[in-house]
Amino acid sequence: MFEWDEKKRIRTLHERNLDFRDAYQAFDGRPVIHVRARRNEEERFVSTAEIEGKLYTVVWTWRAENQRIISFRRARSGEERAYRKVHG
Repeated sequence: MFEWDEKKRIRTLHERNLDFRDAYQAFDGRPVIHVRARRNEEERFVSTAEIEGKLYTVVWTWRAENQRIISFRRARSGEERAYRKVHG
């Protein structure tokens, strides 16, 4: 189950034309890389996957039993290199 801040979802939709509702695709079994990250005391994950021929990154964390989407964006160059190193 996914959750997010609805105001941030709307802002991302307007600014990046990306909808948090589509971020689930990074977790549907396709090739993906997950990197652990920390922000203050919160453990986060940076997951990069190919969606419709382009690489996207989802930043997320666990909140109880839900995956909370923090950010959804095009992958940065370093994230793309890391993905290509693993998945070609």
